Amino acid sequence: MFEVTYTQLHGWLVAFFWPFVRITAFMAATPLWGHSSVPNQAKVALAAVVAVVIAPVLPPMPDVPIMSWAGAGIIVEQIIIGAAIGTVMHIVFAVVQAAGEFIGLQMGLAFASFFDAASGTNIMVLSRILYMITLLMFLAMNGHLMVLETLVMSFQTLPIGIDLINANAFEVLARYGGTIFASGMLLALPLVASLLIINLALGILNRSAPQLTVFNIGFPTSLTVGLLLLMVLMTDIGSFLQRLFSDGVAFMQGLIELMAQVS
Repeated sequence: MFEVTYTQLHGWLVAFFWPFVRITAFMAATPLWGHSSVPNQAKVALAAVVAVVIAPVLPPMPDVPIMSWAGAGIIVEQIIIGAAIGTVMHIVFAVVQAAGEFIGLQMGLAFASFFDAASGTNIMVLSRILYMITLLMFLAMNGHLMVLETLVMSFQTLPIGIDLINANAFEVLARYGGTIFASGMLLALPLVASLLIINLALGILNRSAPQLTVFNIGFPTSLTVGLLLLMVLMTDIGSFLQRLFSDGVAFMQGLIELMAQVS
């Protein structure tokens, strides 16, 4: 007769539960799996499957009961680690959204916005289009597999039950948020600079020929030139996104190593 002792059952539960908490927090923070359109049941089921698959290759788990104060501390620790890793990819995707905001404002498409249920705010249509293109490129380049591999490797660098987490890692993560504006402006700079020159030329035209209605000329010109330049930008966006994804994954790995370094 097959018998299972309490010790064995608790060992199996611990081997599954601690990784499950980190993976769930990671998926809730990432823009791909954490999107509001993905059902919560699907998120939990995917996290459970990944936790079961990687459980045999993980380091030994701490001998701590789940229903204890020490177990509650480990749960909070895993949530913090998973959310921090997932936030990196959220910043990467926010770069393209910021670029769409910059381009849309210069093209005069600030009014073309709709409510985004994922962020709870109004977002420009151009930002949404660039976001969807980035998401598809991320899947096409197997970025989701690289991110999952980095998450699994984090259990080796940051084993469950680590005594302390380097607090400087969270400062580095906050500073990495500046990538949203730096890389976003870098992506939008060709269009922003060209449209700025056009606006300056229209301003000079308005001063030299006040009888011309600049508003009737300026908006169609900015929109037409912006669409043409956007078509040119699409030819090189693949290489830009590839570098952006590579830098994001590299920073994620560096963040995990930094969290493990306790002075």
